[in-house]
Amino acid sequence: MSKRVLIVDDEESIRSALEQLLSFEKFKTFSAGDGISALDLVAEERIDIVLLDVKMPGMDGLEVLGKIKELHRDLPVIIISGHGTISTAVEATKLGAYDFIEKPFDTERLLLTIRNGLNQAELARRNVQLEKKIGITTEIIGAHPEMLAIMETINRVAPTNARVLIMGENGTGKELVARKLHELSKRSSEPFIEVNCAAIPEDLIESELFGHEKGSFTGAVSQRIGKFELADGGTLFLDEVGDMSLSAQAKVLRVLQESAFERVGGTETKHVDVRVIAATNKNLLEEAAKTRFREDLYYRLNVVPIRIPPLRERKSDIRILADYFLREVAVELGRSPKRLVSEALDALMDYSWPGNVRELRNLIERLCILTSTDVIGREDLPTLALVRDEDARKDPFGLKTYQEFKDFMEKEYLVKKLRENSGNVSRTARQLDMQRSNLYKKLEKYGIDFRQEPQGEDD
Repeated sequence: MSKRVLIVDDEESIRSALEQLLSFEKFKTFSAGDGISALDLVAEERIDIVLLDVKMPGMDGLEVLGKIKELHRDLPVIIISGHGTISTAVEATKLGAYDFIEKPFDTERLLLTIRNGLNQAELARRNVQLEKKIGITTEIIGAHPEMLAIMETINRVAPTNARVLIMGENGTGKELVARKLHELSKRSSEPFIEVNCAAIPEDLIESELFGHEKGSFTGAVSQRIGKFELADGGTLFLDEVGDMSLSAQAKVLRVLQESAFERVGGTETKHVDVRVIAATNKNLLEEAAKTRFREDLYYRLNVVPIRIPPLRERKSDIRILADYFLREVAVELGRSPKRLVSEALDALMDYSWPGNVRELRNLIERLCILTSTDVIGREDLPTLALVRDEDARKDPFGLKTYQEFKDFMEKEYLVKKLRENSGNVSRTARQLDMQRSNLYKKLEKYGIDFRQEPQGEDD
């Protein structure tokens, strides 16, 4: 992807000469004849480096430099001046300039300085990314044949630009697969941007994805750069894409077809190079049949499908996952790893895990915190792990006690209602004529772990 250079100089001949030179060197150029125009471009476009003249009418270069650093602290700025003095160079350095070059400048030195400035900015950006990644694991755990097949697919498709549609229930690890695809791709050094389509109100999803111009709608008090622009050169992960509005789906389809879009309220066409990975817990073909999802978008996204099985379909991985989480939580807590006795492991194997891997991980963390000894016994497990759900589904009347029967049926009922409402606790509580706080207590009691999304007007 071409790096973007902003040239700021009040002399048109210099701007033109630099544009020709840098275009020949495969840079994408933007130019401005004054400080105000330069600041507008820095705010509107993704700029990688700035060449900035000092002597300009109105706002001079040093003032522009200071304002650029207020907007983007890590954006490298090279000062160019035909009236170079030591005091000017010192002042520019204090304000955060990367380097200072006098006119007429040597072409080779200028190009070398630009490349060095870009390399330094890239190192700074990677350090920020590494800091953000601390605590985020992309290791996929499992030895079940379906999981091994998924890992093989990831290794094959990751180095390509093919779009991937990840399907699976809540808590199965769809985001983990998306991050692994990005990590193993040729775009791994570029941004990984995530959008939870279910968590954004329908009237704001287009602004979130494509950005908006100031004043384009009520509440748009400033310009906003959307997720597609932020992900340029990298990967955009559309989580729960089945919950996206139809109007937003149409615009996403256009981006996939043309790699272009306009911001909300804007007229300028933006071109991006983005790999899109989508995930859903819904059957998108069924949604398309009900006119809730565009069939043409489904086929655009579903170039390579990956279905993640629920934990109840790969119970042989429960022991591996439990052991992994015991060690992981121990590191987080700064303690020695605890151990599950065989009876406790058997109880985990007997449970159906409606919340999938996320529910197992949360349970292990809870046990590590609350169990007073280094050994976790069956008696330490909550009620949810002591009921044989698979047997109960075959014959719930075969449960030994009334309390087991009551707990099992209540849990199954709550799981069903939550799934009907896509995990929205507020909407489920209202439908059940139940206080939301009471519903949360029951979810905690039964270990039902549904992702809680911003509820908006349902709160």
